[in-house]
Parts: sequence; C-alpha cells; structure tokens
Amino acid sequence: MTKTRRNGPAPARDILTQRHARCRDRLSPACTRVADYIAANPIETLTLSALDLGRATGTSDATVVRAVQALGFDGLHDLRSELASAYRERSAPADNLARTWAEVGEDTEAAMDRVIASLSDALAALRDGPVRRAMPDALKILHVAERIAVFGVGPTAHIAAYFAARLRRKGRRQLVLDQMGPALADQLLELERGDALVMLAYGKPYPEAEATIFEARRLQIPVILLTDAPDEKPARSATVVLPVPRGRSGHVALHSATVACLEMLLLGLATTDRETAATALAELERLRETTRPARRAARTESDTEE
Repeated sequence: MTKTRRNGPAPARDILTQRHARCRDRLSPACTRVADYIAANPIETLTLSALDLGRATGTSDATVVRAVQALGFDGLHDLRSELASAYRERSAPADNLARTWAEVGEDTEAAMDRVIASLSDALAALRDGPVRRAMPDALKILHVAERIAVFGVGPTAHIAAYFAARLRRKGRRQLVLDQMGPALADQLLELERGDALVMLAYGKPYPEAEATIFEARRLQIPVILLTDAPDEKPARSATVVLPVPRGRSGHVALHSATVACLEMLLLGLATTDRETAATALAELERLRETTRPARRAARTESDTEE
C-alpha cells in the first residue's frame, strides 16, 4: 500500500522508480535495457550522454531517447533535472557530486567556470569578511605557541600535512593529527600544554573532531578552527573561528579557500617572527647544498683523499 506524502511531490528517485515499474512490461527489449540501466544507475545517468547510455546498454542513442520518453520524461535534460532534485536534501559526497553534475551537465568549460567563480567568491570573503577580522587573534595565538598541532582527517589530512610542512620550513615545531577512529588516540597523547591547535573541520560534528577539541580544552590548548559550519558545536568550543567557505552548499567541496586561509596564517606568522623564519630557511638551504649531486661527489673525493 502506497503511503500518501504530505510534503509536496515525491522525490525524483521515487518518481523514476514508479514510472519504471509502471511501464517496464510495455517497453521493447532494447528500451527495457535502457530503462533498467537508468533505474539502477541514477547518478551515472546525470553525466552520460545519449550516446554513452547507448554504449552502456548495447543500444543506440535514438533508443535511449525513446526509452526516456517512454518513462514519461521530455528528454535527457528533463530526466537529469528530476534525478538531481532527488538528492537536494542529502549531503553525502555522491549526492553533492550529483547536484553539481546536474548543473554543469557535460560542459567541461562550465565545470571550470564553476571552480573559478567559487574561488573568486571565497577570496572576496577572505579579504573583507569575518576571516580577515579574526586573523590577528589567530596569529597572536600561533606566535606565542611552543608548537603548532594541525588537525585534519579524510581529504583535509593532506592539507594539514602541507600546512605542517610549511610551518617546519618557517622554523616552527609542529604536530599532525590526521588519523581516524581509535588510531587518533595515539596522536592525541602527544598534545601538551603550550601547544596551539589549528583544526580543519567541516560539516556536521564527527567523533574525531569532537575528541580533539575535548582534549585541547582539557589541556587548556587554544583552538583555531577553520570550518564552513560556524554554528555547529565545535565552533562554540574554539578560541578563534575562521569561517572558510568550501564552494556552494550541497555541491562538490572545493578546498582552495582553505589553502588560501592557511597561506595567510603562514605569511602572517613569518612576518611576526622574521628571525626564526629566516634562520630556518637558511638552514634548509645549507642542508639542500649537502644533498646536491655535485656537492656529494666533492665530499666523496675529499673523504677518499683523507
């Protein structure tokens, strides 16, 4: 028995499922293959052309168009719009990608323009928004810290590692917290008073972020939080919040603004502690000299002569 929905029309995935079930027995064998494929692969359908769908189902692009129309849609564009609406209220990565695909279609130029527009908006927010106003407070914390711990898990773990490597080159001690689940506990053991914590934590609260903030608070470690969810619980526990956007809500996450914000922190920190940064870079250059092939060969000949 079908339940009556009270909040508007059925989600698009349900509409597709209902239409597929209602007309499947009346379709030709070739159209049935197309309809079955679309019903089983709605996200892929968002990006495939009629020709691609024909290849995937062993039919022609004309058959694909007939099958889509037999399902009650005006064409592939109409079908994609219905599929995209099915994921409107969901926020899993696949759903975000599906929404983005639905908007840019098969146009790679449109996809690149979307990234550029997102980056432009993010840079404007960094230049004049709350991030810029909070940046001096963040730099004061980092300037006096004995060591800077950097938290980032999942995709942001790579960004955390990059930030830590740049801190090392500026002469700052650093600690990376990038493990998920129980493995993070071993890294949290290394936190100590005198540290400052830079956290990259986006979206809804998750156990690793909450455990890290709890431990930081227990040790009285100040927390600088980069997030796109300034109203969530982790932000309420942070010392300084840097609300960094990650592109449009509900679409593919873009991390360029996060990297730009971290670069602001790095250069600001190097500017407030120029002697440490200059000394570290000079030492880095000395060590680089010892690893260059010509220098290694000269050392080897000198050792042989001795």
